[in-house]
Amino acid sequence: MRQRRRTWPTLMATTASLTVAAVALTGCGGTATEAKSAPKAAAASFEGKGPINYVSNRDASGAANKSIEEWNAAHPEEKVTFIELPDSADQQRQQLIQNAQIKSDTFSVLNLDVVWTSEFAANKWILPLPQDAIPTDKMIPATVNAATYRDTLVGAPYYTDGALFYFRSDLLKAAGIAAPPKTWDEMKTACKAILALPEAAGMSCYAGQFDKNEALTVNFSEAVASAGGTVVDADGKPTVNTPEAKKGLNLLVDGFKDGLFPSDAITYLEEQGRRAFQDGKLVFLRNWPFLHASLSATDGSSKVAGKFGITSIPGTDGPGVSTLGGRNLAVSPFTANKATALEFIKFFTSEEQAQKRLALSSRAPAYASLYADPAVVAKRPFFPTLLTSLNNAQPRPKVVQYGATTKAIQEEAYAAITGKKDTDTALNDMQAKLTELSAK
Repeated sequence: MRQRRRTWPTLMATTASLTVAAVALTGCGGTATEAKSAPKAAAASFEGKGPINYVSNRDASGAANKSIEEWNAAHPEEKVTFIELPDSADQQRQQLIQNAQIKSDTFSVLNLDVVWTSEFAANKWILPLPQDAIPTDKMIPATVNAATYRDTLVGAPYYTDGALFYFRSDLLKAAGIAAPPKTWDEMKTACKAILALPEAAGMSCYAGQFDKNEALTVNFSEAVASAGGTVVDADGKPTVNTPEAKKGLNLLVDGFKDGLFPSDAITYLEEQGRRAFQDGKLVFLRNWPFLHASLSATDGSSKVAGKFGITSIPGTDGPGVSTLGGRNLAVSPFTANKATALEFIKFFTSEEQAQKRLALSSRAPAYASLYADPAVVAKRPFFPTLLTSLNNAQPRPKVVQYGATTKAIQEEAYAAITGKKDTDTALNDMQAKLTELSAK
């Protein structure tokens, strides 16, 4: 039996008047000042059983639907209705915040981007989870860190993501290069040799994602971390006015200035990078694991099928540091049936369900053991490399006002890589903006 599914627009009519009142509050992202000074969250009480709503963006693979159907078949009195949010992450966040600000019980279990988790926890829009609810000892430590706020687990890791470094193995071999580069300098040297080959005519060396978007925050954060720096420290204080941060940003600035990156990479998001590499226009590419299936296609759509390899992203002195992606599941404090919501999360994020979803989905599980499962690796040979990336990954800034923080990062990093500001000015301005935000 198919699980019941409703889209957000179908629910809007019943809460229209309340939503209008909340819209004006959404832009500020909640009461950050109060949240910042709030004491550590107390243990929540999980009571009430009955039907609940699971709110999430669309899962095109259908894997999440299968898990929900399995739950519903076993829990006829506690059925889960799937409420589908828009594909746009910004719209998802806005609607989740609106629902929380009016304290609506419409949403029970929330599917949150890892970068929203601290914001939602700080504003008490999600509940701290019982210490023994989720088997965190079996999960990749970085995924647990991303689900934690003020030393308290507030989300259950659902799936994760880490950066990978795609390279043209055939061209490295043709140039006599034995192994893929581990550092930016090694990459530059490799490109010089490869781009001199006749078969590499018209190609560019490298691309990441550099459009003024969340992807730029990711690429900037990785460059800084890979140079030994940080964007914020453990207390959330900005740290981009350092030599390490400057060295990281200069990697991106010089990449465009020196022609290492194609000029149109300034407009690249994930899909544009995929197409450029898949069409044989790039030697190296930083992107996410989801590309593997498209690049490996043997139907003629990929010019690089059988000609590429995957490794960790480069750093300045060795392998670089990936930014952590992924999603966490959390319980709304406004749902009546909190006990059911918690039990559903435990079921949905279990290792058993994660393994079942791998049959349909390419999303990386939070459980480390699955990356060594022979059956899993046979289908996804890049998983051991991805696990290395995830074990070395760092989250984006864990701050309450993430929306304003990422906007400030994007604005200043983009100004530097487009030449509108020099690196020192961009980082000083970024430091000032982030300091102001952290003080609110």
